[in-house]
Amino acid sequence: MHELPVTERILDVILSHVKRNQVRKVVRVNLRVGELSDLEDEWIQHYFSYLAKDTEAAEAQLVIERVPVVISCNHCSHQFQVDIKSLKEIQCPECGEKKGSIVSGKEYYIKDMEVM
Repeated sequence: MHELPVTERILDVILSHVKRNQVRKVVRVNLRVGELSDLEDEWIQHYFSYLAKDTEAAEAQLVIERVPVVISCNHCSHQFQVDIKSLKEIQCPECGEKKGSIVSGKEYYIKDMEVM
């Protein structure tokens, strides 16, 4: 259910862009959503379709690209991709360190838009 406020914010940003740039129609919106976010693609799309009704973004195609989880090793700073299923068992492939910081995988943002 938390997809609703996130989708509202995404639409707010889109409509702000529409207003500032005198856009007639939003054709496509490309989103990047981290694998660690618990946002569900189908709910984002569902809420977007509902909220965008009667706006310049009403018929926009929403394309969601999932961003992989990338960890930075706390010891050697090597960055490596991790499967979210094995996140609790991470180990740096360079030095073997078992502690790291998340670099990507939690974010969500508008990558770009196609407008008319």
